[in-house]
Amino acid sequence: MLDDFFNDARISPRSLAADTFKIDVQDTENEYIIDAELPGASKDEVSVEFNEGRLTISLNREENVDEEKKNYIHKERRFRTMQRSIYLADVQPDGIKARLEDGVLHINVPKLIKKDDSLKIDVQ
Repeated sequence: MLDDFFNDARISPRSLAADTFKIDVQDTENEYIIDAELPGASKDEVSVEFNEGRLTISLNREENVDEEKKNYIHKERRFRTMQRSIYLADVQPDGIKARLEDGVLHINVPKLIKKDDSLKIDVQ
């Protein structure tokens, strides 16, 4: 971003919104459903972790263009790391499931089954 700040261009080609991925979180009765848009990502580049109530989705991607032409004066590679974290209450961690399908990461996070602790007390 600093390079873009000092660039002479009037419109910056980068923005914070473009440097991350979008997520949707649904809260249903029995689970949280998270969809993260990760176009072009492979399973090897995606990491999902749950720790202390926080679900973290990470994408680590190295973009390297291999060209047949060997007479380079300048060649660049780009490594990109993006991460989003969501706090989720009352989660059953051992039941979390994630699948990557058509550029969308689908995560199902089951909620803890709440025991009904209510008790009817007879008045004497």
